[in-house]
Amino acid sequence: MAQFSDGDFDASTDRFVASWAAGISERAAQAQELSERVAAMSATAEGAHGAVQVTVAASGAMTDLRLDDRLLRWRADEIAAEVLAVMRRAQGQLAAQVAEAAAETVGADSETARAVVSSYETRFPEVTEENEPGGGRGR
Repeated sequence: MAQFSDGDFDASTDRFVASWAAGISERAAQAQELSERVAAMSATAEGAHGAVQVTVAASGAMTDLRLDDRLLRWRADEIAAEVLAVMRRAQGQLAAQVAEAAAETVGADSETARAVVSSYETRFPEVTEENEPGGGRGR
C-alpha cells in the first residue's frame, strides 16, 4: 500500500486548484472575447431591389437607413412597411453571426454558446422575403 506524506497531498491539491483556476480563467477570457465580438457586430439587409437598405447593431437597433429615390412613387405606409420588413431581415442575420462567434470563442456546444445563440434566435428570428407577411413587396 502506497503511503503519501502531507507534502504529497498538498502538492497534488495545489496542482488541482491551479488547473481548476486556469480553466476558469480561460473560460472567462473566452466569454469576454465573445462579448466583445458580439458587441461589435452589425448586419445589413436590402429590400425593394436595393431601394431600401437597413443596418442594425448587435442590439437589433437600426444604425443606418438608406432609401433610394425610386421610393418617391410609393405611399408612406408602403415605405414604412418595407423599412420594417428589411430591418427584421437584418436582425434575423444576427443569430447566425453570434453562433459563428460563439463556436470560435467558447465552443458551439458550450452552455454559454447555447444560451447566447438561443437568446438571439428568440429575439431575432431569421426572416426572408418569402416568409414575410405579404411575401415581401420587392417592387
